[in-house]
Amino acid sequence: MTRKASFFSALAKDFKVNKTLVFMSLILVFYYGLFHYGPMYGILVAFKDFRIARGFSGSAWAEPLTKHFRIFFESYYFKRLLVNTLSISFKSLIFGFPAPIILALLLNEVGSPSYKKIIQTVTYMPHFISMMVMCGILIQFFSAQGLINDILSIFGVQRLNYFLDSRYYQGLYVGSGIWQNLGWNSIIFLAAISRVNPELYEACRIDGGNRWTLAVHVTIPRILPTIITMFILQMGQLMSIGAQKTILLYNPTTYETADIIASYVYRTGIQQSNYSFATAVGLFNNVINCILLFGTNAASKKLADTGLW
Repeated sequence: MTRKASFFSALAKDFKVNKTLVFMSLILVFYYGLFHYGPMYGILVAFKDFRIARGFSGSAWAEPLTKHFRIFFESYYFKRLLVNTLSISFKSLIFGFPAPIILALLLNEVGSPSYKKIIQTVTYMPHFISMMVMCGILIQFFSAQGLINDILSIFGVQRLNYFLDSRYYQGLYVGSGIWQNLGWNSIIFLAAISRVNPELYEACRIDGGNRWTLAVHVTIPRILPTIITMFILQMGQLMSIGAQKTILLYNPTTYETADIIASYVYRTGIQQSNYSFATAVGLFNNVINCILLFGTNAASKKLADTGLW
């Protein structure tokens, strides 16, 4: 039997054994092929002067092909947009990424199951609030006559509409993001902690370890692969700050610190029907995200011998 025939024979045998799994996986392959890889054909729009009436094939190629990228890079607002996007992203990463890990570690130390469930419910709830409602709550709370100013005025702090002051915008954006996703993001770390062998905790206690020692020398090392994996995924989305939240919260008075690449694309690309420009900027964002993803994964493999692939 030739090597090729042997390969197909082994493949047919494997198909018989795992027939159910193969058919289940075909659903996922079809989904990703149709809704994720198929639309990648639209990347061509970034290199064309796209017109809806002419369609993909009828629209003329841009001259030069990098025309829309150059318009973005040479834009007066490019530096501000890039700085704001990276600033908000890194602040969200620095303060938002460790928060669910800390919450998971703290919940792991809670002895009362009922008290633990209450904390989990309270921290999970904001995740299920729609973005529009959540932004409305924030604007109302931080308005000049809102709840936050009512509380601060008791201590003699002057009333201020925080969402009309560019100095406070990024802090409110990042803080509200942590509040909304803290509990939900902690689920995966709680699941990782639940898989830690209880005998390791017992051995550490016998050696005189306290709760701090257990967390530092037992829990964290055992969930480190999960932490690294989530960090790599987070780095792969560093440039992808949601436009929806920004558009709902910002205004012309806060553009200085609030305007990001995604909101600029919405204003100049979508509202003005400049689809080629919007696609070019989106492609730029995704290329940067891919570079960060592959770079972080390579560094992780080298330093911690853990990665996505």
